[in-house]
Amino acid sequence: MNESFKALADPTRRKILELLKESNLTAGEVSDHFNMTKPSISNHLKILKQGELIQGKKQGQFIIYSLNNNTFQNLISWFTTFERGEK
Repeated sequence: MNESFKALADPTRRKILELLKESNLTAGEVSDHFNMTKPSISNHLKILKQGELIQGKKQGQFIIYSLNNNTFQNLISWFTTFERGEK
């Protein structure tokens, strides 16, 4: 879970997650939304993958990135323990 929170700490990575919420994208399609180098976008995608927030699936010569809903469900479950006052 620590890697997930580390990945969420950066506003660029949160924006990437917002984009992937709308549709699955390649790294090139993600980079079209930012004014930064493709290696920088690749590094952000790598950190999101390490945090298990996204997953990549190879299709032909491209990797299609999508949200990893299981991780988000686990994070939401963890957060709701505070709302209910669980220990």
